[in-house]
Amino acid sequence: MKALVALILLVQLPIHKAVPAAPPAPLGCDDPESVAAAEAAVNYINGHSHHGYKFALNRIEDIRVVPQGPNNDIIFLELDLLETKCPILSPTPLANCTVRSFAEHAVEGDCDVKLQKVDGTLSVLASKCHSHADSSEDILKVCPDCPLLVTLNNTEVLGMVSAALNDYNSKTTDSYLRLLEIGRAKIQYHPVHTVVAEFAVGATNCSAEEAKANAGACQLLPEDQSNFGFCTAVMVKRPSQDLQVDCQLYGHQVPAPHIPLLCQDTSAGLVPSAVGFTNHNLGLSHNSPVASESSSSELLRSMLSAKSVTKRAVADAAQHDKVPRPVGFVPPPPPCPGKIRHFDI
Repeated sequence: MKALVALILLVQLPIHKAVPAAPPAPLGCDDPESVAAAEAAVNYINGHSHHGYKFALNRIEDIRVVPQGPNNDIIFLELDLLETKCPILSPTPLANCTVRSFAEHAVEGDCDVKLQKVDGTLSVLASKCHSHADSSEDILKVCPDCPLLVTLNNTEVLGMVSAALNDYNSKTTDSYLRLLEIGRAKIQYHPVHTVVAEFAVGATNCSAEEAKANAGACQLLPEDQSNFGFCTAVMVKRPSQDLQVDCQLYGHQVPAPHIPLLCQDTSAGLVPSAVGFTNHNLGLSHNSPVASESSSSELLRSMLSAKSVTKRAVADAAQHDKVPRPVGFVPPPPPCPGKIRHFDI
């Protein structure tokens, strides 16, 4: 009899079905983990860029995390960067570099980066970037008299840079400097005809005095003695001629392993990739030696796949979110894109 009663009670007990756990909420673009990954990515990009200027983070456009196992995630980032005033050769830490203002004809970088996070340690597997200058029309709306970027092989610019470097070398008692590359160039025609240029230089094995006899024989210092620097020159051509040149040498720097120095093989002071462009395109496509991918195209395929995975995760989470909301409830802002740190172009 007791067994029959126990059986009846067991049948009457409610049956609780196992509810699958909701996937974790997607990581927000301004979450500390996201910012840490973005900072690691930006440091990697600047460390593997060989021309132009360092870039700073402006906005995290998107982040996607694909778990690979316990304490092992693959992270995909879409980043907006802005050009700073620090040349890529400058030893100045990025945190101390000033982002170039909008009116100075800002340059924006767009990057896709793939990272891996294992036991809390981040490493970049691959990155793909390109950059572009803001449109002249946008600049002129804000600053009608501001000079605009011109192509790096502009003949007027090349002539001015040559004159500026000759002027500097004629007045120094230190090493004779050679042009490595032009970083930026702007021309203003009204109300005063002005040419402005910024260019990277390298010290040679000649003194300025020795170079007067045969400058063509002067060679850049070897890597173990190298000394690079950066110059800014301003030439007013009309109504009266005036030339001002300021150069700063950084001293010898030991390059990080697997990160080559600025290309020393220049033609007329310009790397071939810069000819015809108004700025050195960030144009970075790089795979870490530890990555399994052999091509940056794998990065793009992976990012597209990650997008679909994230969309499914968000949809699944929404199915489990059945909690009634009180009247007047305002949903939180979307996790991405993140905040703009400087300005939008």
